[in-house]
This record gives sequence, structure tokens and C-alpha cells, in this order.
Amino acid sequence: MFREAGPDDFEQIIGLYRQLNPDDPVLEDGSDAAAFQQILGSPALRLFVLDLDGVVVATTYLNVIPNLTRSASPYAVIENVVVEESRRGAGLGRQIMAGTLQAAWDAGCYKAMLMTGSRNPATHAFYRACGFSPDAKTAYLARPS
Repeated sequence: MFREAGPDDFEQIIGLYRQLNPDDPVLEDGSDAAAFQQILGSPALRLFVLDLDGVVVATTYLNVIPNLTRSASPYAVIENVVVEESRRGAGLGRQIMAGTLQAAWDAGCYKAMLMTGSRNPATHAFYRACGFSPDAKTAYLARPS
């Protein structure tokens, strides 16, 4: 079942994020739980899960951003796309991405963007199969020094 995340999904989502970024530190100060609550409380930030019999097997994070161009239509940024490692290749990624994109279109977004740091050709093929074009824009990334 594709649905928005709820308060009880925190631990399972964090478990998926550990698969996505295994080198991230485990936060002991509760700042991750506070950020999770902030996300759940904001109508422009939508955290989705794919739930199979009470187990969160995939997640995506949709940010709907107000915009002054394109007839004041918002745009979407999708982040943190994860399918549980043991369930990859079963179509769950396409299922959660389809729901996430539909939520962006339902919000009136004129485009949806995402970036990946993966160099794996299968990852890029997956995003193309979901309807993303690698040639439409050029992405640049800056990080604090």
C-alpha cells in the first residue's frame, strides 16, 4: 500500500536510510526524530512509504516548492528514494515512484526533479524507466566547506 508516512514509521524509515547511506552517523540527540516530526507537520513536505503487511519496504520524500514562474505552478524535488535491499528488482521502486509522481502532479507541479549520486547504470535505467530524463537539465551541487 502506497501511503504517507505516519509517526509510527520513523524507525523503519531510518532503517531504510541506513541502507541508502550506511556511513551516516547514528544520531543519539534526537535531531533525526525532530526533523521527522517537522516533515510530517509540513504540508509542502511529503514523506511516502510503500507498506506491505505493516512492513515499510520503500520510501520517497517529495518536496513541493512554491514558484513565481510557470504561471506560479510549484515544482517538486524528490529525495531519498530507497527500496529495502532484499526486495529490489520486484517492481516496488516503480510502484512508489509512480505514487510519488502522481502526488506531485496532483499538487499542480509542472515538473519533478531528482538527483542521484549513484554511478550504477541500473539506477539510471530505473529513473529513466520512471519517466525522468537525464538530458533535460544540468545539475550542480555545492556543499559547505
